[in-house]
Amino acid sequence: MPRPMRRTRRPLRMTGAGAALLLALTACSPSGSGRDGSSADPSGTVTVFAAASLKESFTTLGEEFEKAHPGTRVAFSFGGSDTLAAGITNGAPADVFAAASAETMKTVTDADDAAGAPATFVRNRLEIATLPGNPGRISSLGDLARPGLKVVLCDRTVPCGAAARTALEAGGVELAPVSYEQDVKSALTKVELKEADAAVVYRTDVRAAGGKVEGVDFPESAKAVNDYPIALLEDAPNPGAARAFIDLVKSAEGRKVLTGAGFLAP
Repeated sequence: MPRPMRRTRRPLRMTGAGAALLLALTACSPSGSGRDGSSADPSGTVTVFAAASLKESFTTLGEEFEKAHPGTRVAFSFGGSDTLAAGITNGAPADVFAAASAETMKTVTDADDAAGAPATFVRNRLEIATLPGNPGRISSLGDLARPGLKVVLCDRTVPCGAAARTALEAGGVELAPVSYEQDVKSALTKVELKEADAAVVYRTDVRAAGGKVEGVDFPESAKAVNDYPIALLEDAPNPGAARAFIDLVKSAEGRKVLTGAGFLAP
């Protein structure tokens, strides 16, 4: 049965660097690879839109991918999953989308912008990030409601913000954050710069920050574990390399990098 005609996607307005990037992506798409991604050896540029919390792990995997496939390049765009999903549904040229929640991925699948069903490759839990030495003596989620304590959360539309809200509701804790940030890295940076006393972020981000922050675990985080799905995009400029990168992420080698960063196996 012939596939129903896909909706017309809104073209992006691109000038200057944006237009140059689009031309570069088109030029780098492998000529020997069809829409089924059947090329034997990945080549060209694969563009990956990924949740900000994946930055360190995916950067490592991108480097490994380029070493394993000479002539390839992995171009990443990290940010809030909701912002990335909106870009994809509005026509941004990308090959792969890795989101920090199934709900955010649903935005893309509902728009018929994913080629096939997304696969969950890791999970993530929340942690409280405090200043080194934990000068505020924060030991629980309820402590964040203490008067005078400056707390930062991710925006509710972002997966880390939605998860934080679930955890707070589970603990019966009400907060008045000093700010809502558009991605988890921005929330963590507020603590690193001492502009906030604490932030509710992913434990992987606390680990990636090293000694810049200190992590405080809390039991309510078990109520707000996020699944991370990954998908090949329907209009991927380089589907062959995209499939190969997704295979790496889902492989034992990829799992080792991700769990080493603190992610949980699905």
